[in-house]
Order: sequence, then C-alpha cells, then structure tokens
Amino acid sequence: MTSETATGPVETYRYDDAIAKKFLLATVFWGLIAMLVGVTIASQLGNWRLNFGIPWLTFGRLRPLHTNAAIFAFAGNAIFAGIYYSTQRLLKARMFSDALSAFHFWGWQAIIVIGAITLCMGFTVGKEYAELEWPLDIAITVVWTAFAVNFFGTLIRRRERHLYVAIWFYIATIITVAILHVVNSVSIPVSLWKSYPVYAGVQDALIQWWYGHNAVAFVLTTPFLGLMYYFLPKAANRPVYSYRLSIIHFWSLVFIYIWAGPHHLLYTALPEWAQTLGMIFSVMLLAPSWGGMINGLLTLRGAWDRVRTDPILKFLVAGVTFYGMATFEGPLLSIKSVNLLGHYTDWIISHVHGGALGWNGFITFGMIYWLAPRLWKTELYSVRLATAHFWAGFLGIVLYMSSMYVSGITQGLMWRAIDPTTGRLAYPDFIETVVRIVPLYWVRATGGVLFLSGVTMMIVNLWLTIARAPKEVKEEVYAAPSLRPLTPEALIVADRRPHRMLEGLPMVFTVLSAIAVLVGSLIEIVPSFLAHDYVEANPIRASGDRAIKPYTALELQGRDIYVREGCYTCHSQMVRPTEAETLRYGTYSRAEESIYDRPFQWGSKRTGPDLARVGGKYPDLWHFRHMLDPRAVVPGSIMPPYPWLVRDELDLSLSERKLRIMRTLGVPYSAEEVAAAEPSARQQAREVAARLEVEGAPQGLQDKEIVALIAYLQRLGRDLRQGVAR
Repeated sequence: MTSETATGPVETYRYDDAIAKKFLLATVFWGLIAMLVGVTIASQLGNWRLNFGIPWLTFGRLRPLHTNAAIFAFAGNAIFAGIYYSTQRLLKARMFSDALSAFHFWGWQAIIVIGAITLCMGFTVGKEYAELEWPLDIAITVVWTAFAVNFFGTLIRRRERHLYVAIWFYIATIITVAILHVVNSVSIPVSLWKSYPVYAGVQDALIQWWYGHNAVAFVLTTPFLGLMYYFLPKAANRPVYSYRLSIIHFWSLVFIYIWAGPHHLLYTALPEWAQTLGMIFSVMLLAPSWGGMINGLLTLRGAWDRVRTDPILKFLVAGVTFYGMATFEGPLLSIKSVNLLGHYTDWIISHVHGGALGWNGFITFGMIYWLAPRLWKTELYSVRLATAHFWAGFLGIVLYMSSMYVSGITQGLMWRAIDPTTGRLAYPDFIETVVRIVPLYWVRATGGVLFLSGVTMMIVNLWLTIARAPKEVKEEVYAAPSLRPLTPEALIVADRRPHRMLEGLPMVFTVLSAIAVLVGSLIEIVPSFLAHDYVEANPIRASGDRAIKPYTALELQGRDIYVREGCYTCHSQMVRPTEAETLRYGTYSRAEESIYDRPFQWGSKRTGPDLARVGGKYPDLWHFRHMLDPRAVVPGSIMPPYPWLVRDELDLSLSERKLRIMRTLGVPYSAEEVAAAEPSARQQAREVAARLEVEGAPQGLQDKEIVALIAYLQRLGRDLRQGVAR
C-alpha cells in the first residue's frame, strides 16, 4: 500500500517472520542431531565396539554425516534464520517472494535428510565437506539459486538507501559459496549415486582445499560475522564501534581469505610456490580477522556490566572471543614449522571445533535466545536455564579443546621423535601413539556430552517459551518512504562518501565482491591446470609401459569401496618429505603418483598410519584378517571390524562404464581394456582369492568385496618402489 506525504510516497509493508521461525526450529533440531552424532563418533574412538558392527554406524560413515550436519544443517539453518530476520529489517522490505522462501526452506531440509541417508549408505564423493553425490549437488545449486534470487530481489525492493555492514557479509557469502560449490562439484556420473570428479591428483587437492578452507570462510565465518554485526549491537543496545573498521574488515577479509586454502597442503606434493602463497596470505589473514573481533568486542563499551547477568551477551561475547582465538590459531598453524607438528593430528580437530562450537555455536545460541522471544511475542521461559546452558557449553568446549591439544601435540612429537643414538624412530610402531592418547578421547567425549546437555537445555527452554506464547498475534504493519524508481542519483545523493555511495549501488557492490574473491582464486588455480610438467608427469619406459599405471578394473572397484567406507577419514596417502616420515613410511610422495586419483586421497587426519606405501608391505592374508578383526594383527587398534566386506557380493556390473568415464577424463585405458573391464576384474579377483586360500583364508572369496579392497591396498606405492617415478 502506498500513500503520499510531503516528503514523497510512503509504502506500508509487513515482515515474513514465519520463515525465520521455521529456520530457527530447524537449527535447534539439526543442532541436536549434529552434536549427538559428534558424541557418538568421539566415543567410537574411545571404544571401537561402539561401531556395533553395522555398516551404517561405523566411524568412517558417521564422521562425514557429523561434519555435514554441523556445517550445513545446524550452522546453515542458523545462517538462514538470521539472514531472513535481519535482512527484512535492515532493508525495510518483506522478502522478495514468500514462495521462494518456502522453497528454500523445504528444499534445504530435503537435501539434509537425503544427504544423511545416502552418507550412511556409503554414497559419497569422498571430498571433505563436499561428500554429497551429484544429484544432491545439483539440488544444492537449485536451492541456493532460489535463495540468491530471493535475497537480491529484496535488495532491489528495499526502502533503505544504504546497506548496513551485515548485508555486505551476506552478499559476499551468497556469491562466493555459489562459486565454490559449482567449481568443486564438477563431476561425471557413473550411476545415480556414484560419480568421479573431473579433477585428479594435485589439481583435485588444490581445488578441494580452495573449496574446503573457504567453506569455512564463507559458510562458517562471513555470514556469522554478518549475524554478529546485527545481533550483537541489538543485544547490547549499542551502535557498532567503528564504521571505518567495518569497511577495512570486510574488504580485506573477502580478498585475503580466498588465497589461504593451500596451507592445508603444506609439505605435500603441491608445488612449493602454491604452498608458500597459501602460508603468506594465511598469516596476513590475522589482521582483518582480529579487526572484526575488536570491532565486535568494543561494541560492548558501556554494556560490560550486563554481560555478567545476561546469558545472551555471555554467548555473543564468548563467541566473538572464540572467533579471535580460532583466527589467531589458523595463521599460526599455517606457518610451515608449526604445521609440520600439527598437521594430521588432533590439534587440527581442536582448532576446528574451537571455531565450530565456540564461534559458530555460541553466536547461534545467543542469536536464538534473543530472537525466539521476539518471534513468538513472549518472554524467555528461563534466564537461569539459559545461563546454565552457557556454562555447560563453555565447560564442554574447554574439556574438548584441551584434551585434543594435548593429544595432537603428543601425536606430532611422537611421530617425528628420532633416537639420537641410533638414528632410528623412537616410536616405530604407529599404534604406540594411538594407545597413548585413547584416554584423551574419553575426555573429549565427556566435553561433547556437556555441550550436548547444554543444547538439550536450550531445547527445553525454547519449548516452554513457545508454549507460553499468545495463540494469535496481530501482524505488525510498518511504513517507510519508497525509493522507487531506483536511480543512482536517488540512491547516492544523500551521502557523497565513497563507500556510502557504493552501498547505494548493491549490484556494483556485488560485482566488486565477486572480483575480490575471484582474483586470488584464478591466480592460484589457473597455473595448476597449465603446469603439465608436474601434474601430468608420467614418463614412458623404453618398453612402452607408463611409469605410473592406471588402476585395473578390480583395483578401481576396491578404491571405490575404500572411499565408501570412509577410510580416508582416518588414513592419509601422502608421505611428507621429512626424515621421520621417510623412515616410517618410505620414499616421500610425488605429484605424479596421484594423477589418476579421483578423488585424491592425501587425507587430513591420521587416526591410523599413512597408506601411501602399504602395497606389498603385508601379505594378502594380513589385510583379510585386519578387516575382519584389526586387533588380531595390530593389538590395541581402535579400528572397527568390517565383516560385511567378506559377506557382501562384489558388484562389477559398472566396471566397463567406470573405465570408459576415466578414459574420457584422460586416463590412458585402451578400448580393449575398457571392453574387457568386467572379465579382467573377475580374473584378478580369482587370483587374489587363490593367494588368500593358499595363505589360509576360506575358499570362495573371489566374489566378495574384500578381494577388491585388498587388490587396491596392495597396489599403493608399488609403481614408485619399482623405481619408475622421478
């Protein structure tokens, strides 16, 4: 409705708070699920029996479920709840389309549910934070596009001339997540729930951690900074400390963050220049990150007395403080000498959860406690219960992080300890480090239980808050001057300061944000696709054989089983060029070794030893017994048994299609090899089964999945040991 005043046309409007309510309730529900699964997998590391011998419930399948539930279900729904609520008020406009809002909500929940089911079933790409298979990748793209159209449509219809700082971070999030997701998810389907990435080896590693690190940046950082800039001043009833600092914080963060991905690949086969570039920008990232933290904390000037009594401010202040801690630790771990100690250890797990539970979790809880009474037009049921939630969550994080700090540093020191007298490893058996830290896994699980108990308190508090809300509430009507027609002159005439003028042109602002993100991305990624000397280095012998041979059809099937069971969540395949690693595992890894690996398997955590050189190290029977009962060959192992691999039939029906797709992607299979994929796989399966029988295994294993997995494991590192790789 529009009316005319002396100052121009005035429009009335209403907010759509129903969509914010739906996303808030989804946040609470999925938060409970994510934390419950987290406690489960933490307990499984303490006692392998808690895997229950059921494929759906093994650590390797539940761990991706936990990370996806925590990031995209819990944090994702929290982001949407906060964005839908704050955007309408900051722009003085109802969301562009109620239908798009509803489609976004139900589409996102459907993706979460189907993703949870498929991950438990073993349908996974095997790329960290991007495990969902191609149909769900397409669904994410469609739903995210609907969200973007809804958001930018609201921007165009706004009644507020300038864009508040929170909107800047929302814009950067929406644009960058779209770019990251589309580029990282490009793959070729094999079947409905199986695909292969178009990237391989070094290229896949660089793309994955460009995506993986910036999923942390633009899913778990920038949108939550937007929420911080909105909800912290609201809760404190104070203006943001510094508008200028907000400008510096935003533009430096979105430009620098995108460069930092390679710090996940230090001391790997990634080219040295890319590693160094990632390290430098990661260290630089400390400045804008702490600028944002300082801006948030100083917003509380004059309100510090309320922090002692107000649980909402407790959560928000602690969240911003954890953000500062995490963004100090990230650059620290990006320094090569520190990374050498911390990478692959539980230190990284502590760091990640400090950010996810402390920063994202506490900001979310503070937002929920502030938002729920306003959405349901009532008072919070119990301030004391909210305060109890804060202390339970805080103590839980302290126990969790401190135990994993001790565990991680213990692992790092033991792995690289060398006896100065003999020049040999002080702890040659990897299991020695595992046994030493098992008690710390129980401390971590205890911290997780405390955090989960806090979430349970919040659910009870919200349930009782909503229960006492009035049954019918009259929808409020607001009025504001119209900005239409949206001409540049109408938008920027009131303020000639450069950034204020830019805020009046949201589409220009969006394009500049995208450019800031794309500059670093292109500079890091494009050379890796052009530098064939290290990506495609695979010399051909005088005999005509390639130095690095493609996987046979059976080995490829075994690799797919390895990925399906989530073995990559506990094992790496990357021997770093250090004395301790080469003494423990053998010759360090080269780039050309993984040129046929889709996805790459360099790993990010060593709960078990590196497997890059495991091929031929043990007889086939050792691997057979290891999968049936790990403790039969490695006393003290915390790995769960996999009896279904001996029980389930080996399905080779897609072998020909898999090799054909790999050939399309550049793997040098001949037409004859593709056509004979299934028969050759069955022949190799019979050979593995025959060796197993000679060594003492049961008969009839040639049609079981175990033979394919053994074939793959026995292949790892063999080409290099034959002296054919550079």
